[in-house]
Amino acid sequence: MNIAVVGTGYVGLVSGTCFAESGNEVICVDIDRSRIEALSTGTIPIYEPGLQELVRRNIKERRLSFICDLEAAVAQSMVSFIAVGTPMRADGSADLNGVLTVAQDIARIAQGYHIIAIKSTVPVGTNDRVRERLKAAANARIDVCSVPEFLKEGSAVEDFMRPDRVVIGSSSDEATAILREIHAPFVRTDNPILVMHPRSAELTKYASNAMLALRISFINQMANLCEAVGAEINDVRRGMGADRRIGSQFLFPGVGYGGSCFPKDVQALIHSAAEHQLEFTMLKATDEVNVQQKRLIVERVKQHFGRDLNGRTFAIWGLAFKPRTDDMREAPSLVVIEELLKAGARVQVHDPEALENARRTFGERVTYHRTNYEALSNADALIILTEWNEFRHPNFQRIRAELREPVIFDGRNLYDPGLMKALEFRYYSIGRRPI
Repeated sequence: MNIAVVGTGYVGLVSGTCFAESGNEVICVDIDRSRIEALSTGTIPIYEPGLQELVRRNIKERRLSFICDLEAAVAQSMVSFIAVGTPMRADGSADLNGVLTVAQDIARIAQGYHIIAIKSTVPVGTNDRVRERLKAAANARIDVCSVPEFLKEGSAVEDFMRPDRVVIGSSSDEATAILREIHAPFVRTDNPILVMHPRSAELTKYASNAMLALRISFINQMANLCEAVGAEINDVRRGMGADRRIGSQFLFPGVGYGGSCFPKDVQALIHSAAEHQLEFTMLKATDEVNVQQKRLIVERVKQHFGRDLNGRTFAIWGLAFKPRTDDMREAPSLVVIEELLKAGARVQVHDPEALENARRTFGERVTYHRTNYEALSNADALIILTEWNEFRHPNFQRIRAELREPVIFDGRNLYDPGLMKALEFRYYSIGRRPI
C-alpha cells in the first residue's frame, strides 16, 4: 500500500521505516530540508538501536523515500499518517497547530478517498476538531482516525514490529479495514488490534503513559519511605512485583522520569480533566513527586559535602533520560547539573550517546568526556543518573584511583551495597541504607 507519513521526528521516522519494512511504499515528508537531505542518504538525526540499518535498507530497495513536497506524497498515497509534534504550552495543554494545519493541507490535496490517521499524541476530541476543520477544506471523501503510538525510546523498532496491541480509533468501517490491513503484519502472534471510538483511542494513549508515570512516582515515594524507616526498597519492590495483579515493570526507583512523553502527557491529561471541571489530584501528585525526585541527588550531595560546593568537582555518568537513546528532554540530568552549577560546583560529564545534545544545552559550562573514566579525573564524587549497561560493572579500583574521595551517588541503584562496603566506598543510592 502507498503511505505518506508527515513529520520525520521520532514517531514519524520509526513508523514510516517500519511500514516500509513490511512491504509498503512509504513517503516521509518534512519541512526541514536539511533533515530530509540527510535522511535521503540514510543518515538519521536520532540514536535508536537498529533504526539506521532499516532506513538504509528500505531506501536501497526503494520502498522508503524522504521529500519536502507534501502534495506529491499525498497524491501518491491512500493513507496519510500525521506524526508532527504537539508540544506542551505554558498551561500544560497540547499545542495542536501543527496537527490541524497538516490535516487541512492534506485535505486540500487529496483526491478520491483518503484516510488521515493521526499518530501524534493528541488530547481527547482532536479527531472531532480535525473533522470540523476539514468540512470546508476537503475536495475528497476523507476519514479521520486516531492510531496512537506506544513506542519506548531505545526499543522503538521492536515495539513497532511486535506491539503489545494496536489501537485504532475509527468511526468508519472502510477506514478500519484498511488500517487493519496495514497493521496486520505486526500482530501475527495474535496480539490484539483494538478498534474503538476515536475519543477512546486518544485517551488510551494518555492513560497508558500517565499510569506508567504514576507507578514510577509511587515507587520513588516508597523508596524515600524505605530510607526513613530503615527498609530496603529492592526487597519491597520484589515483594510487590511478585503479585500478578501488580507486576514488576516500571517499579524501579530512581531520580525521576523524563523524556518527550511522560512529563508532557501527564500535564496534558491534567489539563483535559480541568477543561471538564475535574480535578485529577492523583496525576498532580505524580508530577509533583517527580519534580522533587529530580532534586534528591543534589540534596544528598549537599548533605555530604556541605551546602557550598565551591571548589568541588563532580563526575556525572549518564545524561540521557534513559539508556539506549540520546534524548535529554526533561532528563533528570538537566536539573542535577543546573543545581550543582548554581551551588558553585564544576561538572564533568559522560554519556555514550547524548554528549552532543548536552553540548547544545550547557555549552562551555561543563566539560565533556569521551569515556566514563576520563570524566572521573580529580572529581570529588561520581554521580550516576542513567542506567547504561556499560556502567553496571565498572573497574572500581580505577574509579577509586581517579576520584579525590571514594564517594558514589547512584541515582539508579546499579551496585550492590555489600560490594560497596567491601570496597570501602561511601555509597548513596535510592531507597537503601547509605554505606
